[in-house]
Amino acid sequence: MTDTQLATEASAVAPARKQKAPVHRDSTLKTPGWLYAVMGAGLFLVVVPFLWMLVSSFKPEQEVRAVPPTWWPETVTLENYRVLFDKLDFPTYFLNSAIVAIAVTLGNMIFCSMLGYALAKLNFPGKKALFTIVLGTLMVPGVVTFVPLFVLTTKMGLSNSLIGMILPFLAAPFGVFLMRQYISALPDELIQAARIDGAGELRIFASVILPLCGPALATLGILTFLGSWNNFLWPLVVAQTEDKYTLPVALALYAVGQNATQYGLLLAGSVVVVLPVLAIFLVLQRHIMQGIAMTGIK
Repeated sequence: MTDTQLATEASAVAPARKQKAPVHRDSTLKTPGWLYAVMGAGLFLVVVPFLWMLVSSFKPEQEVRAVPPTWWPETVTLENYRVLFDKLDFPTYFLNSAIVAIAVTLGNMIFCSMLGYALAKLNFPGKKALFTIVLGTLMVPGVVTFVPLFVLTTKMGLSNSLIGMILPFLAAPFGVFLMRQYISALPDELIQAARIDGAGELRIFASVILPLCGPALATLGILTFLGSWNNFLWPLVVAQTEDKYTLPVALALYAVGQNATQYGLLLAGSVVVVLPVLAIFLVLQRHIMQGIAMTGIK
């Protein structure tokens, strides 16, 4: 009797399982084709300028200026890169950009995480008011605080130095907001268990919070590195001698001359500037997407 019941149940479950497969296939086939067309067109518009920049960096100056412009170079040359690396003090400019970008990125990852943890998990007087101020600073354009920031940096004697380029940007409001939103979604039970075990707030932050903030830290790191690496206006004002120039400043001053712009040199320099950011993004792509997706949960 038991075998008969089992056989009956199995025969009843089998058709149900067979009916689920067509439903899954039908839902896959219902994906609108126009969506792929729109995404493909968007990808084309984003990628083509970068490809043209890369290809044109191997063209001679006359061909870069040709009208109408050509896609593939008729004469492949490395003259633009030779001028970039030989005639210009490229290692110094690259090192300055790397030092400034890495220092600003590490500072934001550390200090924004600390502030985000305090605003998300600690209770202290004025917490809501402080978070409101952070949100308010997100709405203030950077140009508004540019002149006061420059005056303050000059009064402190930090002009024409790498520290003057780094110190004002060690903690950004966006980074504080990003880390606060992400840490708010972490369970409070982990922090309470660590406090019961006798851990202090600094140890809880370093041993419990930071290991769980990988996606958010990756997102904050790449966005901060990108902004600092491509920053032009602030290094242009602070740096007063050539040995303190960063890559964007050096390219603007040497490739864009008083008489004519050297577009080939400018394109070659742009390729060199883009490559580090592109490499970092490809390495951290999975964490960046996860961090952006999970930041708005809470």
